[in-house]
Amino acid sequence: MNHQIRALHTDSTITVYQAYAPELGVPAARTGRFPAAWKRDRMTWIKPSFLWMMYRCGWATKEGQETVLAVEITREGFDWALRNACLSHYAPGLHPDQATWKHSLRRSPARVQWDPERDLHLNPLPHRSLQLGLSGEASRRYADEWTVSITDVTDRAREIHALVREGNDLEAAARLLPSERPYPAGDDLLAHLRA
Repeated sequence: MNHQIRALHTDSTITVYQAYAPELGVPAARTGRFPAAWKRDRMTWIKPSFLWMMYRCGWATKEGQETVLAVEITREGFDWALRNACLSHYAPGLHPDQATWKHSLRRSPARVQWDPERDLHLNPLPHRSLQLGLSGEASRRYADEWTVSITDVTDRAREIHALVREGNDLEAAARLLPSERPYPAGDDLLAHLRA
């Protein structure tokens, strides 16, 4: 399966998605920063794929995931996380043995999972989408250093979902999706993360 990061990005930033309960998501979008209530000491997962986020949060209908945020972060920070990440599962061809992988996982501030990308109906596609888990130093840097802006995109998610549900204008739904294109991450960033 093809492992490729597709994302909305500029020369200096990349947009990732997260979904939160309104009491956390709304203040974050209002101020453009994660509030003090956002726990910087726990693992947080970011997703460059809008449709994978929709799959995960059920188009903003799942409890505790009703507010969808587009978080624009520095590419420098994102690349740092990838460089310092470990695959979330043991891969025989990639890791010498399970003990080495476990040791690597314990000391890595970031971890990577590759999950099937999704289409507008949230069906799996034959290529993989990146999920990046941040903990410890990576989580703190994400919240306090890398974040450039936070935008509430819940209304857009609901609008796209309504068009998909009605089923008569998937082209209109597709036009509302973020313009995600391949992110320039070469082997220096991904070789240790492709199983």
